[in-house]
Amino acid sequence: MVDFIRFTVNGLVGGSFYALLALGLAVIFGMLRVVNFAHGAFYMLGAFGAYLFVNEFGLDFWLALAVVPVALGLVGIVIERAFVHRLTRLDPLYNFLLTFGLTLILQDVVKARYTVSSVTIPPPYPLAADANLGLFHFPAYRVFVFVFAVAVCAGVWWLLARTRIGMVVRASTERPELTRAFGIDVSRWVTPVFGFGIGLAALSGVLAAPTRAISPLMGADLIIVVFAVVVIGGLGSIFGSVLAGFAIGLVQAWGEAYAPAIVSQVLVFLVMAGVLLWRPSGLFGREEQMA
Repeated sequence: MVDFIRFTVNGLVGGSFYALLALGLAVIFGMLRVVNFAHGAFYMLGAFGAYLFVNEFGLDFWLALAVVPVALGLVGIVIERAFVHRLTRLDPLYNFLLTFGLTLILQDVVKARYTVSSVTIPPPYPLAADANLGLFHFPAYRVFVFVFAVAVCAGVWWLLARTRIGMVVRASTERPELTRAFGIDVSRWVTPVFGFGIGLAALSGVLAAPTRAISPLMGADLIIVVFAVVVIGGLGSIFGSVLAGFAIGLVQAWGEAYAPAIVSQVLVFLVMAGVLLWRPSGLFGREEQMA
């Protein structure tokens, strides 16, 4: 029983990264109808940003947690205005190819500086020790990651559900055509929302830096699973993407603990296939989003 609880906690921590990444993807797809393949690259840049702050600049990790997501979010705004915006009226495949090419460019730029070798940073003070959870000890930083991710997701929910700006953004994300019919200029929200989604990817990367090997390909290894998470939750569904992120983290942790290795490696995609057979639009998606 103790082992099961430990695996569950570990799964919730892993699901925290999926939830933040899927949240950003869902917001971007919902408003722009852009499948942002570069999301994983910005996750990677967030992790390397934390590494630069801590190991090369000698600055505090907490400063990186505050600065790096904002800085990369601004980069995302520039990319949207310079490139993505110009292709939105064309077939969605063009923006997919654009973000895929951008991913390759960003990976190669980082490879030129750090090669393909992995680097690491230690957990920040005062979270380097283990926390006593009663039944067992667990790394304190990982507990912080889960609590922080839940707080961020709850904060985004409050922003989208309880503020006027959030309601406009949510309506533009989930029902863009209907929102335009009410006279709201959806296009004015596109650029900041794209930057916000990129910032969430970078935030997830910064949080992941003390827990994972940091390498130029770390985003490419993760983004396929995140796409599966978004599809399971429902394309464009913000709540569904977050819930599916935590759920897939649990599925992976339980699969690695109790299922054969070959099954655990494809378990996420088996779940995705089952969900799509049952509900082609995802758990919380709408049929018209699949049109």
